[in-house]
Amino acid sequence: MIDLVIFDCDGVLVDSEILAAQVTCQTLGSIGLAMSVEDALLSLVGLDAVAARRKLEETNGVALPATFEASLAERLDEAFKTRLQPIAGIAELLRGLGQPYCVASNSGHERLRCTFAATGLAALVEGRVFSADDVARGKPAPDLFLHAAKSMGGIPPERCLVVEDSVTGVTAGVAAGMRVVGFCGGGHILPGHDQRLLSLGADLVLTEHRELAALPWLSANAAAFA
Repeated sequence: MIDLVIFDCDGVLVDSEILAAQVTCQTLGSIGLAMSVEDALLSLVGLDAVAARRKLEETNGVALPATFEASLAERLDEAFKTRLQPIAGIAELLRGLGQPYCVASNSGHERLRCTFAATGLAALVEGRVFSADDVARGKPAPDLFLHAAKSMGGIPPERCLVVEDSVTGVTAGVAAGMRVVGFCGGGHILPGHDQRLLSLGADLVLTEHRELAALPWLSANAAAFA
């Protein structure tokens, strides 16, 4: 039996990863660096800000300007406010879910507040959002998931279900000793990604939230999707 469902945010609750990749590439271009959207998706999805900076600097062989994150955040704010959408079916799933649930994301709390306000999900996640800001190590370390489970009532890891779209997130969920569902319903998913998640230890891979609602482990109101 599952007593807590822990959702990632980007690519699971909201279709933000493709937007973030596009904006990252635009921001890099503004300082004379080039990266394709596909390369951004392959290398950056699931990373926190520190790890993303490190990856970008390694890839480009240069130190990014100190102002890079601020410029990226400004561009992301605009893109999220005008173009960000929730993943289809997520609001219905959260409203009908019989188990307690929370969000555990490598994004910072300020970015998460912007995300949920822009997509109308704020009321559904209020008081149950955890960020890499809250722990010493973000994903792929298990710390964030373990912190979320402890904060949500001390739920044992083996009674938690993680819903993740990224290699980083699935790695963290498995390391935490939790059951993991790979979610491949976002606009950023590239061919073969489902097999990558399964190879890392995801119990199964789904592409729609209605499929998650129907899992025997959960008490979701599948009728909400009819």
